[in-house]
Amino acid sequence: MKIKILALALVAVAACNPKEKENHDMDHMEQEMEAESHEMHEEKPAEAPKSPRTTAMAITGGNHIHIDYSSPSARSRQIFGGLVAYDEVWVTGAHKATTIKFDQDVLIDGKELKSGKYGLFTIPGKDEWTVILNQDWDMHLADDYKDANDIIRIKVKPETLNETAEALTFDVKEKDAKTTTIAMSWDKTKISFDVVNAN
Repeated sequence: MKIKILALALVAVAACNPKEKENHDMDHMEQEMEAESHEMHEEKPAEAPKSPRTTAMAITGGNHIHIDYSSPSARSRQIFGGLVAYDEVWVTGAHKATTIKFDQDVLIDGKELKSGKYGLFTIPGKDEWTVILNQDWDMHLADDYKDANDIIRIKVKPETLNETAEALTFDVKEKDAKTTTIAMSWDKTKISFDVVNAN
């Protein structure tokens, strides 16, 4: 009997205090809305760039040679003669111009080049490429390229790679105490040239 009376008393209290239940329900609803809002505003992880900026470098005889470039991927596309046109000036990468910097004076194909930073452009061809070092390096693609500002132009023969280079890659490697080999590989094509310390 006492238990029944206690139970009835609790029901009566609850019935007499509907605001308490309403407040409880409102608090619960607000918590759920806050949680949903938090989920909606959570930052999604940024997508990796398709042509990330990267570097290649080496030190030969105290000469620090440093290349800064964007590295696009082939992604099943036709690269040379397709995405990259033959016989046109190319930034040799993507986005901003590829740059090359020398701490010391160098010789490239017997031509002297003062220490400093240069734009590294190329003109791809089926049988022969032109490698260009231009005094202007701060530009988007080859938009502002002017051949009047070329410092050095050399001809190189492209090589066919046995394995596909999915991402465009520069390699800078010491060949001997004074000589550094610079190579660019992408898709099935590779070009390279030597840089010799002038001192």
